Amino acid sequence: MSSTCVAVPPEVTAALEALDAAVARVGELDFDRYEPAVRLRALERLETARRQQAVASHDLIASLATEEFAAIGGAPHKVIADWLRISCAEARRRIRNAEQLAPGRTLTGQTLPPKLPATAAAWRSGLLDEQHLRVIQTFVHELPDITPLPVVVEAERFLAEHATQLRPDQLDKLAQRYAVLINPDGKFSDTDRARQRGFTWCGQRRDGMSIGKLVASPELRAHLDAWLARFAAPGMCNPDDQTPCINGTPNHEAAGKDLRTHAQRQHDALNALVRGQLGDPQLGMHNGLPVTVIVSTTLTELTSGAGHALTGGGTLLPMRDLIRMASHAHHYLAVFDDHDNRPLYLGRTKRIASPDQRVVLYANKSFDDALLDYTHARGCLHPNIERSEARRAGRATPARRLRGAGRPARLGSGGALRRQRRFGVQRQAAAWL
Repeated sequence: MSSTCVAVPPEVTAALEALDAAVARVGELDFDRYEPAVRLRALERLETARRQQAVASHDLIASLATEEFAAIGGAPHKVIADWLRISCAEARRRIRNAEQLAPGRTLTGQTLPPKLPATAAAWRSGLLDEQHLRVIQTFVHELPDITPLPVVVEAERFLAEHATQLRPDQLDKLAQRYAVLINPDGKFSDTDRARQRGFTWCGQRRDGMSIGKLVASPELRAHLDAWLARFAAPGMCNPDDQTPCINGTPNHEAAGKDLRTHAQRQHDALNALVRGQLGDPQLGMHNGLPVTVIVSTTLTELTSGAGHALTGGGTLLPMRDLIRMASHAHHYLAVFDDHDNRPLYLGRTKRIASPDQRVVLYANKSFDDALLDYTHARGCLHPNIERSEARRAGRATPARRLRGAGRPARLGSGGALRRQRRFGVQRQAAAWL
């Protein structure tokens, strides 16, 4: 993001320039000519200064997180990620940290202490690293729900005090021992278990594969065990078979030639479970479309059978997998020209009406970053799709003339709000489809 769009007060500019000058002055020093003890002391001071800068950064993040979306130009984690050029996941993590370490406010404007008061005090002194913070956060989060509040407060104070003298790995061992003292019998309620559940994807690897982290509840584990016992058996749901067995019992020949590992069979069984559900009308609608896979590709890649397509969720899909998926599922396929990203084709096993245009527009975002951005704040049936004034009379709108609605307004010069016009469509000449 460009800082020239915002008029920064003189006192803020002066303080930041002084900080830049101090950092530059330290960088000009030749530390190699000093004794190791001097270099270690300088390294310690630099680490403390870095941590104190993180404190100021978290205070800013905490204040931004309380602003209205329209005031900052969108959801706080997305705006912060764009301005700092960090991932949305990292922005969310910093917002969570700021919420626990920065003072809060009531509806009447009264100041509240931080959620982790002792940790926040040590954090503001520059004595804690983010790894120290993560250990304390994990410890508090994993305490049983029935733990008395005074015990939680005392435990947090104890760990924050020792965190100023220990490495994060040493602090983690201390936290584990303290957790055993608080809950020696290891008793956890249903609420405790429910707080731990979750599923997250890691980034897609260069080979196209993805690693996920699953913390399953006992109920989910029981359901998966029952499903996998049936569909992860040898010979079931084998993609190597010309006609995979998904019903009945596989014959001895199919089971005998199944060379997949146990983990691979479970993977294929889960794939069959999800694939069988997508496109089911009972799943309802998501953003005006059936719950299914939307895939976009170019004409050259499709005809050559090489390269990768891109799903609406941002997953790279090898062309061979796309062709195989299209043969037995109700997915949407949008094909674009190789040169100007002009939509050439939209296909599905069943013809559709107005959602056609929406699918093309949604898929085209992968090829032209100046298109659709969902905000969920438009208050209409089909958000974020604009068409020109001349098309409001009810005539059909060619897919190539669709434009995505602009992102929420961003800060302009002098703090004023300005609406992005990356799409070449003025708001006064726009209508919602």
